[in-house]
Order: sequence, then C-alpha cells, then structure tokens
Amino acid sequence: MKFASWSPLGCDSSGRCLLACLTLDNCLTVHSSRGHLEWKLLVNLTESYGERLKQRGYAKKDNNPPQADLLDLAELQRRFRMQTPVKMEWSSIYTIKKVQADNSCVDEEMVLLAVLMENGDLVLWKFVLPFADGDDVVFYDLIESGVSRPSDLAWWEYKNGSQRMGGLIVGSEVGPVKIMPVSLSKVKGYCTLRLPVILWKECDEIAVENIRCFPVIHPIHKTSCSLILASRGCYIFWCLLMISPNGLNIHNSHITGLNSLPVVSLAVSQQEVAVYSCSMDGWIKKLTPTFTESSVIFKVEDLAQPETLTGRWIHGIAVSHNGAYVALVSAPGIVGSFHPFHKNYQIHFLMLKTSEAAASLLLKSPEQNLFKTADLLELVRWQVLKTKRVPASLQEELDRKLQEVDSPYLWRIKLFLARVLHLTLQAPRTEHKWKPRRTVVKVLVQEEEEDEAVERVEGEAGGVEGEAEDRRTEVQTLMQVAEMHLMRDHMKKVLGVVYLNTWVPQNICIPTCGLMDYLSRDPDDKDSEVLIGHIRKKLNKQTFPERCSLCQAPLPFTDCKQAVCENGHMWLRCVLSYQACQTLTFRRCLLQDCIARLPEPEGKRHFPSSSSSVSQACHPQRQPSPRAAAQIHAWHVGFPPA
Repeated sequence: MKFASWSPLGCDSSGRCLLACLTLDNCLTVHSSRGHLEWKLLVNLTESYGERLKQRGYAKKDNNPPQADLLDLAELQRRFRMQTPVKMEWSSIYTIKKVQADNSCVDEEMVLLAVLMENGDLVLWKFVLPFADGDDVVFYDLIESGVSRPSDLAWWEYKNGSQRMGGLIVGSEVGPVKIMPVSLSKVKGYCTLRLPVILWKECDEIAVENIRCFPVIHPIHKTSCSLILASRGCYIFWCLLMISPNGLNIHNSHITGLNSLPVVSLAVSQQEVAVYSCSMDGWIKKLTPTFTESSVIFKVEDLAQPETLTGRWIHGIAVSHNGAYVALVSAPGIVGSFHPFHKNYQIHFLMLKTSEAAASLLLKSPEQNLFKTADLLELVRWQVLKTKRVPASLQEELDRKLQEVDSPYLWRIKLFLARVLHLTLQAPRTEHKWKPRRTVVKVLVQEEEEDEAVERVEGEAGGVEGEAEDRRTEVQTLMQVAEMHLMRDHMKKVLGVVYLNTWVPQNICIPTCGLMDYLSRDPDDKDSEVLIGHIRKKLNKQTFPERCSLCQAPLPFTDCKQAVCENGHMWLRCVLSYQACQTLTFRRCLLQDCIARLPEPEGKRHFPSSSSSVSQACHPQRQPSPRAAAQIHAWHVGFPPA
C-alpha cells in the first residue's frame, strides 16, 4: 500500500471513519469498517474516474478532444498521468442546504475527498453522509493546478466566526508550493479564493513533502491564522497566512540546521501547538512556534532518542490527540554493510508527558469524553499497573471534584481507575486447568523445628493473602458503587429524552415501567421521584409488560444487564434502551461488558400485542439511528458504540 487516509469521525452508517487506500498498482478504493478487523469495499474510485474519462474521450477540463491517438507516446503518457493518483486527503464535514420537491430546505452533511493526479489535476469526490453505498458517491469538480511533478497534498481550511474559506495546498518535486481555490457555493458563510495563492515559487529541485496545516490564534493580532509546514530535504518550510481587511498576508521562510539527513515525517500537536520532526537517522526535534508581529520564531528541542532505535531507519512519526506520546515506525538499517533481506517493522512509543501531568489534564479536560482523552488515560493506566495503586494526589483531586460537581465524566474516571486497580490485584495463575496433573508421592521425614518453620511461613502467607483479599473486596465495592451511580444516571437520562422533550426526531423503544420501578428503589433520589411523577401523568395507566419471545412469559426488570423469565430464558439488555435484546445479532462493546440492539429496518411498524415490550405511549415506528442513539448513550467508561 502506498498511502492511506482516514476521514473525519462520523462519516459511515455506524458513525465511524471511512478509509481511503491507494495500493501499489495505483488503485484508489474507499472502505468502511463493519466490525473488528472487518472491512467492506464501498467504491473503487479509480474505475469510476477511468470510466468518466473514457466517456469524455480523455479530454481536458475544456472538453476539447485530443488530437493525437494512442500510437503517439506523448499522448499515451498524458492519459496515464491524468488517471494515476499520487495522494488523497479528506476535508472536514460541511453542512449544505438541500432543496426538496416541496421547495423546503433540509440540512445535508457531506465530506470531500481530494485526489491529486500525476499530471497535477485535482479530482474532488463528494460523499453524502452517512455514506453506506458506493453508488452514492458523486463527482464534484476537477481543478487543474498546473503543478508539474506533484508530490504532496493537504487541505487549507480557515474559519473566523461564521466566515469560512478553504483550498488545496499542492507541493511539487521541483520546489513550488501553491494553494488552489475550491468552490463550495452551497456552504453557508463559505468564501472562495479568486486566484491561486503561491506560497513558494523557487524551483530549486528540492521536493516538498509532509505538508501540514493547522489553525492558530495569533497572540498579538488576536485573529485566526493558518500555519503551514512542509519538509524540503533537510529543511522545514513554514508559511503563516493571516487574513486582514487589506487582504491575505503571507509570511514564509525555512528552518535550517535541524538535521543532516532528510526529514521523513512531521507531526503536529494542536493541544499545545508544537511540531515534531523526525529524520532518517531517528533524531526527533520538537519545534515550538513563538509569534512576533509579522513572523514566527521556532524554539528547537532535542527529544531523547530511545536505545531501541539505534541502527534503525525511521519511516514515520505520529503524535497522539492530546500530545501524550509519540509513535514511530522503524525498520532495520544496514547490517554488515548490506541491506537485510527481510525487514521487520516495529512501532515505538515515546512518552512526552508524565503520568502526573496526564492525570491533571484528564481531570481538567473540556471535552468531558474519555474516548477523546484515551492517550492521557493510557498513561494513567500504565502508572496504576506499574505501582499497583492509584496515585494519592489523583484520588484526592478526583474526590474533591466529585463533591463539587456530580459529573458522569468524573464517575467514569473513578470507575476506570477501580477496574484497572482490580486487575492488578488479581492473583496470577500458577497452573493451567487444561494441563494434566501429575501425582508425585514423596516420603518426607521432617524434624519438629522444620515443621514449625513451615507453619510460620504458611501463616505469614495466609495473612498476606487475607490482606490482598480484603483490598480486592474494597475495590469491588467501589466498582459496584460507581457502576450503580452511572447506571441510574443513564436511566434518568433515557427517560428524560423520551418523555420530557417536546419533539423527539426518533421514537425510542424502552421498558418504561421497569425503569421507573428500578429507580424508585432509592428513596433518597429526589430527581428520580420528580421524573417518575411527570412520566406517570403521561402514561395514563396504559402499560404493556415486557414478554419473552420464546414462552410469552413476563420479563421482570430486576437487573439492568439481563432479563430472566420464570421459565429460565435469559436475555441480555440493550445498554441504549434497556430493552431485552431478543435477537440473534447485536453490537457488543469493546470491553465485552454490554451490548446494543441493532437498528430496526426503516418503515417496520410495531403494534402493541401480547409480546409487546414497552408502554403504548412510547411504542416506536423505527429504531433510532446510531447518531441519535448516541445522544442518550453513556458507556461505563465513556467509549462509543462498538
């Protein structure tokens, strides 16, 4: 595979990312993930674009037919270059207005895939979200960049309040870098560049690679601006774009003296606005920008090189979402003056933050989502596994914040720490059950002193085991308390979304009476008492018990994770709606501790019957989409649906 590019989150039918792959035979395909390590081919863009070119007679954008035929070598090379992809990049998600047949407007989300061809053309493909079928992909536009020998591609997206602007950054193997305008007329507040913007025009035969672009706030001008970086051999090219009432201001230069070998990869951490560069010899540099009135000064720091990278070639570098660690891909270098026949690629992780700093950022995270702070959570988990205890400072700060604000996010952190600590306290397996036991008969003749020593050692071991068992029991109690708190909070959230909203886009199938009875067991929960009072007024005593699909016996709501009828039939409960999942297929969480029902087909109606599972007031005509269901979803540790 030459190159792979991930789309933004929430592009496929399950709310996940789409994957665009460019293989060694220049075939560009788009895939979606249906399960763990399960990929489905959605569309082959190389075939689609080849058919389009064939219909147009391999003409350019002006639709003038070519004068030469395939017997001409130049024409053959032109046709090959115009349909050979070099690189592709996804844009961010845009919202456009779509006019329906009754002249009403609805919001429609889309994402663009820009493909850079070998002749310099930019092919834009439009994907309407959620994208599930390959036939729905639409050819959007063709832009002739005029760049000879293109090498790299990146999106430039500027946003200042309601004003948006964007384009495509194209780099060349010869040296120039330019921004090509992209027209998005249906996007509200979107402005288009009138002409291409040249960022670097010198043709010095130094290839432009690893283009990175990210938005920043200028600390002096207090305005939004864009910082563009790219590697050019041993140097790093940077360009600062600032939009003012006078127009577009461009400031550019090069960072020299960093490495003796070419820079192979760049990674950007937007949380602290830092750039990490890596050369072929494994040296990693951290570049921290400092803004002046009309320029940028980079502070260069050398990161400690791991000993495992000695004598290995570096192929790429990536930084985690919150800048907790850096990942590097390496391969064996020259061994005995020869290149090895077999290469074993390895991934190395270099920690950038301490576990104490990660814990502090975890508690102060404005996102309030453990899925988006997984890198910080990993450092805290590693510290707990290594020391077999939760840091006292983290525990005290977490308890203090929980007393101030009863946040589900903080409760999920507490539950996660308790689960990791419980994992470290489990006794290691000393024997395998599948192995046959050998019976060894020994005749032991021990003196009285030896017997006393053995008894003393066994007594000490029993005392240590007793302390460990008490600690495990204490941690299990903490886990149960946190799970119960999160479960009750989620139940109230589900009932509130269904019954207290004046308009719900999708009806939701829930066992209302069972949830209310379960919540009413705690007499000290005043919020549940008020919520149940509002819901009982809306039910009007019209309820239908949840029944087993095998024997039609009632399913009591005694457990939030499973339902067992009087005949012993057990069904797992959906974590989204708490309805008994009486189907053969369902989605399971990555932690293997909860499930979710699959959506019902569109248009399938549910009528109250002897096997109805919910009250009549909330009987649905369709199940919620994954994105709508995520609004009422709260996992035990904050991970999204599997």
